[in-house]
Amino acid sequence: MKTVCSRCLLILAALLLLCLASCSNIMGYGVLLWSVPEQGLSDCDVVPVYIKSKISGVYVIGIPGTEDKIEVPLWQITDPESKKKAEQRAEKYTDYRHMYARVVLDGLPMRAEAVNTSKQVYRLRKNEVIKVLYKGKGQAVMSGNTAMEGDWLRVIASDGTTGWCFSYNLRLFDETMNNDGLDNANIEEVDSVRDNMLESVWYPEEYKDMVEKGTIDLSKMKRTSAFDTGFRSGEIRLTIDDVSVKYPYDGVTKTSEYVYKFNGAPITVTVRKSNFIVVQYIGERGMPVSYNLVTLNKSAGEFIDDEITRRADVYKNLRELGPYFISSNYGTLYLGEDNTFEWTGYSALSPSVIPYGAGNTGTVSLPYFLSSSLTFSYDGVISLKFDGGKEVIFIYEIVDGGIRIEDATRATIKDNIIRQRASNSNVIFFTCSESSPAY
Repeated sequence: MKTVCSRCLLILAALLLLCLASCSNIMGYGVLLWSVPEQGLSDCDVVPVYIKSKISGVYVIGIPGTEDKIEVPLWQITDPESKKKAEQRAEKYTDYRHMYARVVLDGLPMRAEAVNTSKQVYRLRKNEVIKVLYKGKGQAVMSGNTAMEGDWLRVIASDGTTGWCFSYNLRLFDETMNNDGLDNANIEEVDSVRDNMLESVWYPEEYKDMVEKGTIDLSKMKRTSAFDTGFRSGEIRLTIDDVSVKYPYDGVTKTSEYVYKFNGAPITVTVRKSNFIVVQYIGERGMPVSYNLVTLNKSAGEFIDDEITRRADVYKNLRELGPYFISSNYGTLYLGEDNTFEWTGYSALSPSVIPYGAGNTGTVSLPYFLSSSLTFSYDGVISLKFDGGKEVIFIYEIVDGGIRIEDATRATIKDNIIRQRASNSNVIFFTCSESSPAY
């Protein structure tokens, strides 16, 4: 028993000596990038580094002039090297020793390079405090044809992200002056109207009407048609009708009540409601164009996908009724799996409904909708596009034992909605069959 205890004590002693030895061996020296005021450490201080823990994500460093050691995040200090090299490295940061900056514009981008079109690596929050490391040379930031005042600064955020930020929307302060960077005359007031506008993606006003009525017109609603403020993407995008432009996001300036000018871009936004704005874009020829835009509860792409799925389900349900639809007077209509059709024996409908030379085959689509008044009498609208080039539109009603279709080619149609039936239109009754009729 004594032998076991002795061995345990020896092991513990060895571990203790190993720990003490490891703590006394210096890995190197690093330059502190962010002050640790509670320990009397300032940025630019050169400190000894003893341990690096990748698991914990920390360095164990010494406090100069004492035997105390503390842990700091890996990002808060430069990689350990010789003391001489660390001291030389510290000189790079001395011009901005004690200098921090407070962000005055929500969404200000931190970029990979000192260029306003460079990749965004971090998006800063309003009033966020960052550390200024040094000044660099970069591309001028333009507002129209005028270069904006300011410098490109190498900065580090409180999570260790480093990048370049243009100083125009930063308020620098010296941490030793105890002013915390607060210059109330320069920091913008909280603007919830602006923030809501920036955080939203905006779509053409007609999309809202389609969504509310459940009449998504896939020929008009486009995945890419939108105004993206750049708040998240780092790039303003306006893609509507024949306009498709993009600009680096560089914040906005409030020019009057509810009116905001995008810095460095020929775009101005007037907020009418929380979900409705007017975007004015000045094109290359100097001509202004205005767009009424709205927010949606989902992206346009999601609504498009939902509509494609809905149409596929409607067609699948129709086809499952047959797929052969037989009429003694108007022939046999077959609906194929791939949205194709074959209609034979329809001569009684030519040329009043189906023109001569249309052929017997074509494609099926469901681009049309019933008006609210017609939904009480009909179940839907089907379009048959013959390979001969003619489109024939029918409204239909599913009844016991079959389906009744009515020619709607001459009906009143607006925005792909059947508003009113055609007068004296042909009505056809088909019986449904799983197999082709035998003649």
